[in-house]
Amino acid sequence: MGRQLTLAQAESVLGACQAEATAVGQPMNIAVVDDGGNLVAFVSMDGTKLIGVDIAQKKALTAVYFQTDTRDLAALVQPGQPLFGIESTTGGRLVVFGGGVLLTDAGGAVTGGVGVSAGTVEEDHQVAEAGRRAYAG
Repeated sequence: MGRQLTLAQAESVLGACQAEATAVGQPMNIAVVDDGGNLVAFVSMDGTKLIGVDIAQKKALTAVYFQTDTRDLAALVQPGQPLFGIESTTGGRLVVFGGGVLLTDAGGAVTGGVGVSAGTVEEDHQVAEAGRRAYAG
């Protein structure tokens, strides 16, 4: 188990994500979860899309569950691939397209995840990645 993700760290991640979302011109929903997938911090920026509230949290959870960025799962869930249909086995709790990134400490242990939703898949990943870069784990 990784080092505990603190609220201060999660707020730092949120701040970096918000700044990047502002830079790309797309208000976002941003979720930060701990290494167990539990929500630590969340923000829904003014003017964002409401559907992204749920999706952002699911992206963060998915990154932690699979211990990888969600964009890396997209190819694995296509028909004929090893994880095809995995989303249907968890009652809709997973999101397997870009916008969820893994947080790790300096030793590589998983400490949490960031999920972002409301832009394009590329924008979501870009904003989540800004949060990961700001993380001091």
